[in-house]
Amino acid sequence: MNDLPPDLPRLRTLETWLAMTLDRVRKAIVIAEQLEAQQQRAAPPPPPEWVLQLSIGGEGQPVAVHVGGCRTAGRRARPISREEAMRALTEGVDPCALCRPDTELGILG
Repeated sequence: MNDLPPDLPRLRTLETWLAMTLDRVRKAIVIAEQLEAQQQRAAPPPPPEWVLQLSIGGEGQPVAVHVGGCRTAGRRARPISREEAMRALTEGVDPCALCRPDTELGILG
């Protein structure tokens, strides 16, 4: 079963149409690749694994430990390492009741 035309003029027309279509597809691919690259450059960095929420005031005392990305940490928070998070929790800093960093770290309260 042959679905192509048998004569040369129609085959040449089909070839021209396919070449034009392939050119359009390649241009669309270039545009899509550029858009994807722009989106990757504009993507925000991933949140830290652990966050220490600080109190209001000049001294900024530790208030709570959060899993990175927890929305309740607020603006007065700084990223900390896993070891710092464990130390803060064992030294009496409260774990966030929503994201439960103590559970994530395997510390039973």
